[in-house]
Amino acid sequence: MRGPVVLYCPPGTPSADLVELNGLRASIVLRARARLRGLLADVRSRVATKRLEALFARARSARGTSGARFIGITGSSAKTTTTALLGHILAAKGRVATQADSNVLRAVAKILVNGARRSDFVVAELGIGGKGQMQPMAGLLRPDVAVVTLVALEHRTAFQTVEAIAEEKGMLVESLEPGGFAVLNADDPLVMAMAARTAERIVTFGRGSEAHYRATDVRAGYPGPLRVDLQWPGGTLALRSQFLAEHFWLSVSAASAVALELGVRPHDVAERIASFIPGSSRFELIEVPDGPAFIVDTIKAPWHSLPLSVEAIRQASAPRKRFVLGQISDFAGSNTKYRDIYRSLRDVVDQVMFVGEHSHRSRATPEEIANGKFVAFSNPKELAERIRETAVPDEVIMLKGSSSLHIERVAMSFVKDVQCWVPVCGRTEGCEVCGLYGMPFELHRGRKRYKRRGWLGRLFARWRTRGPTPGRAKGTS
Repeated sequence: MRGPVVLYCPPGTPSADLVELNGLRASIVLRARARLRGLLADVRSRVATKRLEALFARARSARGTSGARFIGITGSSAKTTTTALLGHILAAKGRVATQADSNVLRAVAKILVNGARRSDFVVAELGIGGKGQMQPMAGLLRPDVAVVTLVALEHRTAFQTVEAIAEEKGMLVESLEPGGFAVLNADDPLVMAMAARTAERIVTFGRGSEAHYRATDVRAGYPGPLRVDLQWPGGTLALRSQFLAEHFWLSVSAASAVALELGVRPHDVAERIASFIPGSSRFELIEVPDGPAFIVDTIKAPWHSLPLSVEAIRQASAPRKRFVLGQISDFAGSNTKYRDIYRSLRDVVDQVMFVGEHSHRSRATPEEIANGKFVAFSNPKELAERIRETAVPDEVIMLKGSSSLHIERVAMSFVKDVQCWVPVCGRTEGCEVCGLYGMPFELHRGRKRYKRRGWLGRLFARWRTRGPTPGRAKGTS
């Protein structure tokens, strides 16, 4: 006999009454569980709100009683590198608390609580993902120095226009404390318009002749690092860095301008810039012995940043050059973006490789696909296997894409044992930060749960090994 088995109980029989009673009990239990889940969620929400309120109160107290100089940095790009670089430079003059990459309100509050009273400088990155987010952060930080790197169209869904982004980011400049100053990009009209939003002093940087801190003779191109001559009121400062691309002149110039304005000696500025190591997956160089050199830029890939990556690979010197593109950030459904970036790359590099669900959007011709000019891959593991099969010594391979696909794993697999190859894991931080790339993805969840409950294990392990406290027999108080 096949199919479902149906138990029929005529109404009024004992069996029917029992089935009805069991159904009622199940319904009561389910409703009780749902109500309990709702109550627990409400309690968690109230506890989280109270904790946040307590954190913000402590942050405001720390800010009000600190003698440090507070520096807020924002912009559509270059803010994380500028923040980290400035913190590194200011360490030559005093104690520094730096908060980079995590750029939300909670992170700003935490850096104030943990670093305001014990530091001479607090350097904080402030990012926005929607309207109304800058004012709470800037109001909490109350910056003595406000830095704006540039304004471009990101978070298209939330802002729609670049002018709306400039309006939001300009609130950092409005929040300057009396006696402070703003450091603005003289080459960006939208940034320079923010000067009208404060009565405090304005300092500018850029490549134009009107900038107070002017970057000249900018040179870069793998294997040579970035070199910048910075003209400022004190003369000309020759700056040498470990950055691999020309567009990092912006972070170097902005950080140098702030540091020099705060009294760091020019010689110390140059030394600290030369010793600064760029962040992971931000034009990070991974060189494989007797193999390729990877330039990894996989934190994000907004449309406005892609021409910078194309120019960087154009300036590189190598026997062969290849470019890997993952997913463009804030894609917004435009099929022409992938087509346009492919057309700008095909005359610059020897091979273009797209990976992910949009890899078919290049509009490459059948001839370009047949001769290997363009290759598409569905996932990072396939891409890594192909590169391993075809790699030649000393070639340069640039990896560019948003953090969703984690294509940095391709380069990491040449120097580390990468076991996690799930196409999309849902995490936004890089694989190095996650730290679980050495095990298959299906084991990650248990590993994270074990980490979360680690404090309970340590607590009870101490009791199990030592037993009850001596002199405290059962039943005593």
